[in-house]
Amino acid sequence: MTTAAQNKSTIRPLLAALRDVDAAAVRGVVDDLFAPGCVVRMCHPFGDLARENFFDTCFAPLLSAMPDVERRDTILMCGTTRDGAEWVGCCGSYVGTFVAPFLDIPPTGHVSHMRFHEFYRLVDGKVAEVQAIWDIPELMMQADAWPMAPGLGREWHVPAPMTQDGLADSAHSDEHSDQSLTHVLDMLAALSRHPSEPAEAMELERFWHPRMSWYGPAGIGTARGLAGFRHWHQIPFLNAMPDRGQFAGETTAHFFAQGDYVAVTGWPDMAQTITGDGWLGIVPNGQKITLRSLDFWRLESGKIRENWVLVDLLHVFDQLGVDVFARLREFNKARNMAPLDFPVGGTA
Repeated sequence: MTTAAQNKSTIRPLLAALRDVDAAAVRGVVDDLFAPGCVVRMCHPFGDLARENFFDTCFAPLLSAMPDVERRDTILMCGTTRDGAEWVGCCGSYVGTFVAPFLDIPPTGHVSHMRFHEFYRLVDGKVAEVQAIWDIPELMMQADAWPMAPGLGREWHVPAPMTQDGLADSAHSDEHSDQSLTHVLDMLAALSRHPSEPAEAMELERFWHPRMSWYGPAGIGTARGLAGFRHWHQIPFLNAMPDRGQFAGETTAHFFAQGDYVAVTGWPDMAQTITGDGWLGIVPNGQKITLRSLDFWRLESGKIRENWVLVDLLHVFDQLGVDVFARLREFNKARNMAPLDFPVGGTA
């Protein structure tokens, strides 16, 4: 069995326990699978957690809000970084009937979905570190409770890979994986040439498929094609923070690949200064921030066809002194926040 296959096999009991979020099963798997010193690095507002606090801090409130919550993975990939670290990356959504408040988000009584990108670093068959972002703003938007500026892209339930092979153990060579990884790294290097060089230096057509889809986090949204990517994400992002990519010594990025899929996680993996207007409605106050951006890419015919991106936007606002949750409570204080008397599951 290959290392990638072994690592997928190692993580599958956790995914199985989370399929229907079985509390006892999840607790048991975490106790067994997570190393004693494991640090769980969760998105804002959860923060860094010890393994024994993982379920109670994150999953117990979610299970209370959505008693029928289930986990739907759309990508499961493994790989070894070029410095020898072994990672498993998971992409998908938590889905359930939203009947009680979650992080002060008012319930809707309807099916709701919250994207996740979760990365697990394995050492000797145990989880040594977790880096994970849940797209909490996505849940706020479905409840009509998002208290910040609207995104420019399309907000929707982001799809699985169009090839429907995100969970497959398809045959591939190490050379194939390395070629995919090199393509993504070269693309990112080209992006960093602008704005010190003209926009053409980014060579977007060289790296991206003409029918590419960029699935950004809620608050930014999805963009279609290079024109959509440029207008609904890249131009506002670069105008606001033209010095991105210039602080490599202050960030860490863990890249790995499996066949046509490439992934990166980092905590943080980007740093830049907000000196221009136009991104997320943030005032350009000259403050330096870091970003946690956890991404997946799928290549097709040697170019990037799909890119799933989650950024911890709530952490961005927190660094700027903006308490999104305080604004959420003010924005929704006239709404009924009591749990809904609404049947869940098989009860009519």
